[in-house]
Amino acid sequence: MRMILLGPPGSGKGTQAQKLIEHFKIPQVSTGDLFRAAVKNQTALGKKAKEYMDKGALVPDEVVIGMVEERMKQPDTKKGFILDGFPRTIPQAQSLDKMLDQLKMKVDAVVEVEVPDAEVVRRISGRRTCQNCSAMYHVEFNKPKVAGKCDKCGGELYQRDDDQEDVIKSRLKVYHDQTAPLVEYYGKKGLVKNVAGQGSIDEIFHKIKQALGAA
Repeated sequence: MRMILLGPPGSGKGTQAQKLIEHFKIPQVSTGDLFRAAVKNQTALGKKAKEYMDKGALVPDEVVIGMVEERMKQPDTKKGFILDGFPRTIPQAQSLDKMLDQLKMKVDAVVEVEVPDAEVVRRISGRRTCQNCSAMYHVEFNKPKVAGKCDKCGGELYQRDDDQEDVIKSRLKVYHDQTAPLVEYYGKKGLVKNVAGQGSIDEIFHKIKQALGAA
C-alpha cells in the first residue's frame, strides 16, 4: 500500500498514520523527520536544507524531492509507504510522480481526513500545557481536576502561542490553499478517498481501512 495522507492540523492525522503503519507494516515517510535526520547526519542535502532553514526560508523543492528520493530507495519502502507532509504543492506532486515512475512505483491512494474548520479551532484552541512538566490537557475533552492546574505536578497551565485561534485560522488557510489543488490533481487520477475525521480514533481508523478496501 503506497499512500499519501492529507488532513488539516488537529485532524488526528498523526495518530491515524501510526495505526496505518502498524496495520500495513509499512514505514511513514515524513519530510519533517527526513529534514531532521539529514541535518543531524550532515548529508549533502541536509547541509543544503540547513542553509535555508537557518535563514527561516522555505527549503527548495529540488532539495525536498532529493531527500524523499533517497528515502524511497531504502529497502523498507518496497512493500509500501505513507507519505505525510509531502507533497504540499502541484509542482511537488508532479515531481513525485516522475520520481516514483523512475523507481517503478506508483501511489495507490490519497486519503484526506476531513474535519470542519470550526472543529479544528475547537480542538486546538482548547489545548492547555503545563509550564512545569509539559503535560497536556484540554478545556473540554481532558480537563484537569483543578482548573488551570496540572494534575501531575500542580504547575500552571497555559495556552501555547501556536494554539491560539488567530494562529490556527492562518494555518488552516495555508492548508486549504495548498491542499485544495492537490485534492483536485489526485482526484483526476481517481486516487482520492475522503474520510470524515470525526468520531473515536478507532472509528476513524475503520473508515480509513474501509476507504482503502482493507477493512
